[in-house]
Amino acid sequence: MVIKVKVYVTLKAGVLDPQGKAIEQALEAMDVNNVEGMRVGKYMEFHLEPEKGQTVDEQVTTMCEQLLSNPVIEDYRYETEEVITP
Repeated sequence: MVIKVKVYVTLKAGVLDPQGKAIEQALEAMDVNNVEGMRVGKYMEFHLEPEKGQTVDEQVTTMCEQLLSNPVIEDYRYETEEVITP
């Protein structure tokens, strides 16, 4: 069984987002003045074949907490779906 995993990583509320601020300023330079609170994150998508003895949730959580996100300043969430192969 192969699982498609989509991981979304965002900065925690209250953490400054200089990249988001830079995008807001660039939009203002383009005369787009109605955007506030721009936040920039990361999106990752991959296929995972679960290892025996571990659930998909356990594996993805470990990946997110140890590599894909910085738990001190970032939050993450993920979605999974089974990949149907002919």
